[in-house]
Formats: sequence, structure tokens, C-alpha cells
Amino acid sequence: MKAIKEKPLGRLTLTALRYALIALVWIGIWLLLAFLAKRDGNELIFPSPVDVLGRFFELCGTAEFYKTVFYSLLRVLIGNIAAILLGVVLAILTSRFGFFGDFIRPMMTVIKSTPVASFIILALVLMSRSLLPVFIVFLIVLPVVWANVHEGITSTDKKLKEVATVFGISFGKCLSSLYIPTVAPYFRSALLSSVGLAWKAGIAAEVLAAPSASIGKKLFESKQYLETVDLFAWTLAVIIMSLLVESAALAISGLFTKGKRTPQKDSKARRSRNA
Repeated sequence: MKAIKEKPLGRLTLTALRYALIALVWIGIWLLLAFLAKRDGNELIFPSPVDVLGRFFELCGTAEFYKTVFYSLLRVLIGNIAAILLGVVLAILTSRFGFFGDFIRPMMTVIKSTPVASFIILALVLMSRSLLPVFIVFLIVLPVVWANVHEGITSTDKKLKEVATVFGISFGKCLSSLYIPTVAPYFRSALLSSVGLAWKAGIAAEVLAAPSASIGKKLFESKQYLETVDLFAWTLAVIIMSLLVESAALAISGLFTKGKRTPQKDSKARRSRNA
């Protein structure tokens, strides 16, 4: 029993060491490139990780930094939540009414195929700079949520739906025992995919729209005034926030599949027991 308990800890230690080694290698490459740039007199273009980390921690000590991150995160969350809610509603309607699905599908295809920059430039003419990131996030996330949830609904076992109809099982019971367990993994996939897309699209929209109190504006100003250390520091902030948001989404999405069994899994379990 003692040996069994030690194995997971050993694997965890090896994994941590591996990732630490990978991080050190990349930091070493960064240091080498910064040294070469400094030797050639181009330290302004490619700052060292020491300068970037120092500036990042300096920014973390200011109230403006947290205000900027909060408003950028708020814009992304509003657009993301709105897209998730509408995407689920549209998925239900398109799976129920075939004509409505045929009507919506071309619009979703156009949204997915059009570059984000095109939407940003067009939207700049129609709305305020502060609303633009919210709209862009909404537009990018909507097709992802709709496609995944629609696929989940349409993949529900038809035989089980027929059985529920024959035995007169209530809609609420069907929803909790049949539809939600089947759709949950698809919704989880949509949630995880949308978070990364939303954050990247939101920051890109902020860079072009430059609303007040936004990370995108800080990135644009750093580039405009050739403050490359600030540019790298704010980019580091974007990466860290992206990892934190994705981790939070992963934890939340786990609630949709934890303890739930899909009808397909239940049928496989029954077959294995019968065998």
C-alpha cells in the first residue's frame, strides 16, 4: 500500500521537473537572444527576461494594472457569456426546427470564415470603442457554442427518445436523465474552446479600438512609443491571464460532466456486465 501511494507522487515530481526544465531551456534561449541583440546595439528591440520580469512586477504594484486587467476581463466575460446563452438557445431551435437550422447555418459559416480583423474594422464604424471588444468576443464565440451544442442535441440516442415517448416520461425527467448527460461533454468542449478564442479576440479588438482602461490600449501605446519592455510585460500579463482564465474554465466545465453518464456509456457498461 505504501508503494502504491508513492507512485503518483513520483510521477507528479517527474512531470514538474520536466516542465521546469523546459521552462529553463526557453528562458535560456530568450537570454541568449537578448544578449545577441544587446551586443549588436538592439537591446531596445529585444529586452532581456530580467528587465521584462522586473517591469511586470513593477506594474503589479500599481492600482492601474489591476483596473486595466479587470476591465479587459470584464469585456471578455460579458461577450463570452452572451454568446454562450444565445448559442445554446439557437442550438435548441435549430435541432428542433430543420428550416431554422438551414437558415442559421450560412451565417455561422460566414462568421467562422471571416478574419477577426475584418469584423473589428467594420464594427469600428458602427459602435463605440468600449463596446467593440464585447461584440467581437460575442461574434467569435457564438458559432463555436452553437455548433457543439447542436451536435450534442442531435446525437442523442433516438431509441431512448422513443422509449421516453412511449412510456410518457415527463419532459423534465427526459431533460435531466437523457439530454443533459448527452449534451454536457459537447458543452464542456465548447466552453473550453471559446475561452481561448474569446481572450485572444478580445485583446486583438482592444489593440485596434484602444478603449480606455484596457490591456489592448497598453499594448498599442507600448508599440507606438517603442517601449518594448512594457510591450513584453503586458504580453506576459496577457499570457498569465489567459492561463488563469482557461484553468477556471476547465474547473467549471468539469462540473458539467462530473458524476454524469451518457446513454452511450450506460449501454456499453450493460454490455460489459452481460458479457
